[in-house]
Amino acid sequence: MSRHTLSVLVEDKPGVLTRVAGLFARRAFNIHSLAVGPTEVDGVSRVTVVVDAEGDLLEQVTKQLNKLVNVIKIVELLPENSVQRDHLLIKVRADAVTRLQVTQAVDLFRASIVDVSTDSLVVEATGTSEKIQALLAVLEPFGIREIVQSGTLAVGRGSRSMSDRALRAS
Repeated sequence: MSRHTLSVLVEDKPGVLTRVAGLFARRAFNIHSLAVGPTEVDGVSRVTVVVDAEGDLLEQVTKQLNKLVNVIKIVELLPENSVQRDHLLIKVRADAVTRLQVTQAVDLFRASIVDVSTDSLVVEATGTSEKIQALLAVLEPFGIREIVQSGTLAVGRGSRSMSDRALRAS
């Protein structure tokens, strides 16, 4: 199965996320990542869904998503035509002996230390899923205590806006 990133503009109304996620669940799709938030347009939210699917099944789900009343527009964001990033908070074991090594590893990945305690650090990182996985692999030997990760956020490259086109067509 191949991984696909869908950007779905929806009306900002109660129950829309449940209907969108439910459509994937009913068809036994594994949602790898799901992120939702407001857009630059009042009353419109963007749902970014990363799913593992083959072409025909993905096309079928996209058509069914388009039938949902509150869905405005759906676009598949290909990696070469979009900017895709994950956001991560990692609590890492770091005592007086290992703190400098952890700090150097964090700096190497251009991540930030956002909280310090006597026996741990909280690291914030943003980047491609490959960069995030590499950072986790480097920090693993120190002892990862906790991970909190957002879903993938993605936006198409260039000056065109998905919401401009969608709302003009409405």
